[in-house]
Amino acid sequence: MSGKYRYFLMMMITFITIINYVDRSIMAYAQEYIINEYGLNAKSWGHVLGFFGYGYIFGGFFGGLLADKKGPKFVWMLSAVTWSIFALGMGVSGDIGIAVFGGSALAGFAVFRILFGLAEGPALVGNARTLANWAPVKERAFLNGIGILGVPFGALITAPIAVFLISTVGWKMMFVVLGAIGIIWAIIWRKIFTDYPEDHPLVSKEELEVIRYSNDIKKNEGGDKTISPWYHFFKSPTLMLNSIAHFCANYINFLILTWAPKYLQDVFNYDLKALGYLGMIPWALACITVLLGPKISDILFKRTNNLWIARSGLCMISFILTGLFFTLILTVNSPLVILLLMSLGTGSSFLGGALFWVVIQDTAPTRVGAYTGVNHFIINAAAIVAPTLTGYLVMTNGYPAMFIAAVVVCLIGFTLMIFVKPGIKNNQSEVIVNNARM
Repeated sequence: MSGKYRYFLMMMITFITIINYVDRSIMAYAQEYIINEYGLNAKSWGHVLGFFGYGYIFGGFFGGLLADKKGPKFVWMLSAVTWSIFALGMGVSGDIGIAVFGGSALAGFAVFRILFGLAEGPALVGNARTLANWAPVKERAFLNGIGILGVPFGALITAPIAVFLISTVGWKMMFVVLGAIGIIWAIIWRKIFTDYPEDHPLVSKEELEVIRYSNDIKKNEGGDKTISPWYHFFKSPTLMLNSIAHFCANYINFLILTWAPKYLQDVFNYDLKALGYLGMIPWALACITVLLGPKISDILFKRTNNLWIARSGLCMISFILTGLFFTLILTVNSPLVILLLMSLGTGSSFLGGALFWVVIQDTAPTRVGAYTGVNHFIINAAAIVAPTLTGYLVMTNGYPAMFIAAVVVCLIGFTLMIFVKPGIKNNQSEVIVNNARM
């Protein structure tokens, strides 16, 4: 591990990101049991899935502020422990709602899902702050890809994990199992991670030189008193447009994450056992493209020295391909072809998935925590909008409307990225001023 400790940390982050996404998405595979047990319909089920987002957006925002103030280690620990605790109780949240909230299981799901989302919110922000401290600029995109690999891979393995746990311990106990894994990870992370590579005994002098060469972040014991406040994020058109485009990409993510299992059951009558392997298909390609996209981006930057080409241009290609594959879904009836197109569409979306985070690191390196927190708040409104809007669209217009909405979102994201101009500056206030003049 000599000289490569940063990669070990990234793999640990990948693991907990996998658990993070399994925890949040596994409920979709228990939908038949939950809907039947508590008498829900498509509209109320859409609300159950969407409640998560209300807490998630605020968790990311405040997690970003804490990451700059307290450091990423504090944020990782707080987030992993608290979301695991709420995961432990998720299986009885409907029963608690009936007992405590006037017989409303929906209210119980609302409380637990919102608090669960609030606790999970800081995770990707903690990842961004960690990478700002630990990643060399020349590896920045690829290491972001490693950290975010847990997103599609977690979604990929959720289906077989859900089927196995529901079949063996029941849908309520599966949350207990997953919550326990998160707490164990937090205990290990406390022992192996430090906020800065300078403080870790397993980081060699050679590795530290690699990390710090041309890196924008250095350990500052006294704190930087000149950095801009978090709300200066809104003075930068690049950061704002990047976040709205990131919302569009996240819409696709949460659409497939929350509604694909029910779509497959309702339209093609697949049972839970079939979903155990079919539910993996939409995420298979994304596990490759989430690493391929950042690698291509790093290569493009090395060859062109142009961040717009390396970041924005690749995201534009990502949106175009995603929209194309979701459009083609509307023209076919074969379930296997539709699953293939869903995989191609989701994979195309993740081609640029890590790059939105990298744009913030490129543009505002000294405020990564706070600015990714604001970004997180904006983009994860998709966690509310995608499942809730889809519920209304499906009830009123059927499942084709779900895919039409996805195509429209991709076109919006493509257009916005044309105007996103990432760039590294030495002075944080200069970043905002320059971006504000674009």
